[in-house]
Amino acid sequence: MGELPLDQVRTLLAVVDEGTFDAAAAALHVTPSAVSQRVKALEQRTGRVLLMRTKPVRPTESGAVVVRLARQLARLERDAYAELGLSGAGEPTRVSVAVNADSLATWFLAALTRVPGEPALSFELRREDEDHTAALLREGLVMAAVTSSPEAVPGCSVRALGTMRYLPVANPEFAARRLRGAPLAEALPEAPVVVFDRRDDFQDGFVRRLGGPGAAGGRRHYVPTSEGFAEAVAAGLGWGMLPEAQADPLLRAGRLVELAPDSWVDMPLYWQQWKLDSPALAAVAEAVVSTAREALRGHG
Repeated sequence: MGELPLDQVRTLLAVVDEGTFDAAAAALHVTPSAVSQRVKALEQRTGRVLLMRTKPVRPTESGAVVVRLARQLARLERDAYAELGLSGAGEPTRVSVAVNADSLATWFLAALTRVPGEPALSFELRREDEDHTAALLREGLVMAAVTSSPEAVPGCSVRALGTMRYLPVANPEFAARRLRGAPLAEALPEAPVVVFDRRDDFQDGFVRRLGGPGAAGGRRHYVPTSEGFAEAVAAGLGWGMLPEAQADPLLRAGRLVELAPDSWVDMPLYWQQWKLDSPALAAVAEAVVSTAREALRGHG
């Protein structure tokens, strides 16, 4: 097959980032016909369909491999320019990271403040469930991710961060009115529950751990922000599983009570990143790992 032409690889990346061939053409200052020809030539060269022609376009599994390559090449090129002191070196380096909402709301932003000021970085954070952040790495959409998966994405390294503990909690009045001292395995499936979104089965899993039926409850309140989720539980809309760091101050203030002080769910978290000799990425990784050691429970 030979080498992949860089102009074709970069064009594929532009199409994925911009969403359409026309938008990519505008970003690259070429005609849409030129963009289409480059993508077709790259597909012929690799012998694979690289893009799904949807709106917006999406890379196929093979296309994701090429997109990841393009992002890694761009990252290395920017690092080289910065080290050589060439034009453009004064521009901030963009670091894209996928992170789950609860980490974002509790400890992750503190990690970013620890990243050294040089080289100048700009962060692009993509919020995603910890069970799905690795998919963004696999598709080449981010350079690193906080994930629940210890299995390395191809081309990535993995480091254990620690364990985020979740506590089953509720507003005191809600607990007294809705649970009435009944066994939790029986009471929780009948009580209103707060969930993050329609993919969130964390509360269902806790009910199953108690020996109850498969679902937490039919009356569900969907609150798709970590801060809003905690406030909804504290306000008495329903019970829910809160990260220890969010629950502790609300427990101390009397706004929440633990439903099962001897029961909790521990979620191991990992840092996955591209295997690149990138000073910017290395600096972010060290800040994230050191902050996680202080904020999370010891892994294992």
